[in-house]
Amino acid sequence: MPGWLLVPALLGFAFVAAPLVALAGAVDWSGFFGLVSSPASRDALSLSVRTALASTALCVVAGVPMAVLLARARWRVLPVLRAMVLLPLVLPPVVGGLALLYLFGRYGMLGRHLEAADIRIAFSTTAVVLAQAFVALPFLVITLEGAMRTAGDRYERIAATLGAAPTTVWWRITLPLLRPALISGAVLAFARALGEFGATLTFAGSLQGRTRTLPLEIYLQREADPDAAVALSLLLVLIAVLIVLVAYRRVGVPEGREWAGGLWRWGGSAAGR
Repeated sequence: MPGWLLVPALLGFAFVAAPLVALAGAVDWSGFFGLVSSPASRDALSLSVRTALASTALCVVAGVPMAVLLARARWRVLPVLRAMVLLPLVLPPVVGGLALLYLFGRYGMLGRHLEAADIRIAFSTTAVVLAQAFVALPFLVITLEGAMRTAGDRYERIAATLGAAPTTVWWRITLPLLRPALISGAVLAFARALGEFGATLTFAGSLQGRTRTLPLEIYLQREADPDAAVALSLLLVLIAVLIVLVAYRRVGVPEGREWAGGLWRWGGSAAGR
């Protein structure tokens, strides 16, 4: 590595770390636990965790097949589908919230029919889950698609030539190979869902106990109680740091170990699962 790269690299690390250090320095540590344990804060944190778990499950159910399709199919429309998947990453979250509102809202494209069936999604806890899943889904899909392209399809092809059905290949070979990427992608999707603000506010509103997640509580406390806002912000940062550390720790195959034919193989020798 060229030595001169250290200078911009260290400046980049400082640019990311300095605001967080400043935030930690602004916390009233003597009353930190009291600020983050108020009833409103507990409600917001509990709602954030529950909805983030639900939206992550939704991302896994929809995102895994999407990633497989993007990595394995040879359709001409795949670039368009991939661009659609990436769109929530570049759209302002408030635009995503408006789009969801005009789809599921009371007078939305689907919402008007759901309203006729007495099903209301906008400004409910379900809306929070949908908004979080909308912005978090790309993280899971991109992670899995990249892992599948890197791993290739050699083992799947070998299993297919030996007579394994596609479903058997998926459960016995593809999914075990993707396990580390699936865990990382799901954890990153959870982290993104936990910090979602703009789409949630636009599509779900801010009702305590129903739609007011931790980021919304921080936004409201910013004017009413700045100390509480800073304390809750630091709490969210700490949770995010822990999540990212979990996502990038070595959860997968140890060095020199590979999956082949239903066995873990080390340097030419094989062992059972």
